[in-house]
Amino acid sequence: MKIVFTGGGTGGHFYPIIAIAEEVNRIVDEEKIVGAKLYYMSDTPYDKEALYDNGITFLESPAGKRRTYFSILNFFDFFKTGVGIIIATIRLFSVYPDVVVGKGGYASFPVLVGARILRIPVIIHESDSYPGRVNLSAGKFAKRIAVSYDEAAQYFPKGKTAWTGQPIRTEIQEPIKKGAFEYLKFDASIPVIFIIGGSQGAQLINETILDALPELLNSYQVIHQVGAKNIKQVLSQVEVVLEKHPYKERYLPFAFLNVLAERMAAGAATIIISRAGSTIFEIAQWGVPSIIIPITNSNGDHQRKNAFTYAREGGCLVIEETNLTPHLLNLEIDKLIANQPLREKMVAAAHAFAKPDAAKKIAQEVVNIALSHEK
Repeated sequence: MKIVFTGGGTGGHFYPIIAIAEEVNRIVDEEKIVGAKLYYMSDTPYDKEALYDNGITFLESPAGKRRTYFSILNFFDFFKTGVGIIIATIRLFSVYPDVVVGKGGYASFPVLVGARILRIPVIIHESDSYPGRVNLSAGKFAKRIAVSYDEAAQYFPKGKTAWTGQPIRTEIQEPIKKGAFEYLKFDASIPVIFIIGGSQGAQLINETILDALPELLNSYQVIHQVGAKNIKQVLSQVEVVLEKHPYKERYLPFAFLNVLAERMAAGAATIIISRAGSTIFEIAQWGVPSIIIPITNSNGDHQRKNAFTYAREGGCLVIEETNLTPHLLNLEIDKLIANQPLREKMVAAAHAFAKPDAAKKIAQEVVNIALSHEK
């Protein structure tokens, strides 16, 4: 049994693949399936350690981006995508997997087209309430389609689409509460705000938080994941902003959080502030009240749709970018932390929104199709 995973560019595409692969490996062990091999095809391995830990072999497949704005790079990337399709098809043929699992993103396009050419069964997963362009195209020929949001199902054929929720890695499903404050060197009696900017950070959120920081630290402790590319700038700004602040030790910035630090931060958090990507599902799994700030110009306006879907379920408050100011953010944080009954309702709503068995369901279908194709 051979399975090829493909997805591109971000942790939002990559780590759900790892979550599915974890469950595939569990099924392989439990059912004693002999000769199972897992592969990941993309333009970069993204996280070599995660691939190695799950026994996944990386196969490079070049891909060009298709930007929604004018850029001369679109011209060159058109040809790069064409070359990528040829290379992906050749590499798929050499492996000839029993199923290809696509997570979306530009880097998955050549691989999915190659699978179509070679008549290899395809399963795709869509994380957003409005599908990305690659998944919309692949949905026309995919054998099975899984979606994280029920609203996304309307964009795919009914007979082969299932609302599974978002696959989440086993290692980050549960926050760590015991010892979290000691690990972070925080005071357990003071509320904690955990800001997640994603692997790339979120510049607008970073700037707003830094402006709001002097007031925030009077009442709260702040964990701020700023992104590797932003850490130097943030640290230099913080030196100025908090130079004489009496509680500057209450601010803890990270370029990127490893698994232990992320679980500790989630365990200590009173509320979380985040973008509206796949992190919403991790927050829901953790059962932490949240303030979600969606990107204004996302594909199909999917971030706003994601955020308001979660808000309608009662799991979060939403602040749109056009309204985001340090003053408003401080007000919303104060209101939420002061309103314990609301936070308790949000915790319950978050747990109800989460689907912790998503990876298991998808992995089982992947294995079933792979084994049937193998015959």
